[in-house]
Amino acid sequence: FIRIATYFLLGKGDLGQMAETFAARKATLEAAYVLSSLHVTSRAASSFLPATVCQSVKSSALREKASTSHKFHYCTSSFIRSRRFFTSASVRSSANERVFSVRNEGKSGKGGRVIRGKVFVLDDNIDTDQIIPADRLTLVPSVPEEYEQLGKHALEGLPERYPRYIGPDQMKTAYSIIVAGENFGCGSSREHAPIALGAAGCDAVVAQSYARIFFRNCAATGELYPWECVEKIWDKFQTGDEATISFDESKIINHRTGEEFELKGLGDVGPVIDAGGLFAFARQSGMIKKA
Repeated sequence: FIRIATYFLLGKGDLGQMAETFAARKATLEAAYVLSSLHVTSRAASSFLPATVCQSVKSSALREKASTSHKFHYCTSSFIRSRRFFTSASVRSSANERVFSVRNEGKSGKGGRVIRGKVFVLDDNIDTDQIIPADRLTLVPSVPEEYEQLGKHALEGLPERYPRYIGPDQMKTAYSIIVAGENFGCGSSREHAPIALGAAGCDAVVAQSYARIFFRNCAATGELYPWECVEKIWDKFQTGDEATISFDESKIINHRTGEEFELKGLGDVGPVIDAGGLFAFARQSGMIKKA
């Protein structure tokens, strides 16, 4: 599955022929399994697969729904079918590698891997329109200049009761950690939401719960670590607090108050995001050959 998708990304071979081969080899259900296990939505998959392949995946998954525990959710839109996302594998890959190298620089210390930075506090039901408004979806993440522009506009749809996430005339945020409440990332299934936050300089979100598709898009794009807290904690922080997230201990520390809060482990999502996203993980794990 990933080899076929990668060949499509690199422009090797005829799309129709690849789609037929893909279906003929009965790899569509396997594709659904892979996407499900890696927390990847069909929307993300459809960004780099031909529509005929996606429809075949949907059909196979529906046929097997009664006899398998794997769940594959399918959605369609003109954005998906046009495959505007991941238009250049090399550009998108370099963007993920750049973000990941910045995240890890100087972050392996006495307490193991950590993310330390200022906190931006949000409450419940922050939706994707607030994270990145719909009129910014014309920006293409695979174009470096437009990727940066997505970051500049991150969280500009928030209500006026919140401070600005990114200062005037700034391209990056001062807040590398977002602490939020329930249902973070609800709304549409746009991949631009985690991409915009990652492009802005956000490394992690700690929320009480997530919209399913947003959570999966974090893994698919490799832009953010979506940590879940065990209890409500957004009211224990103030915007501007300094905090540390410990990967090894699965906790977040508020350095202003000294309080520590337990987080749920990242599980299988962690290695995918560590690698920089789905394709980087596939190359790293040997699922596809390195270029």
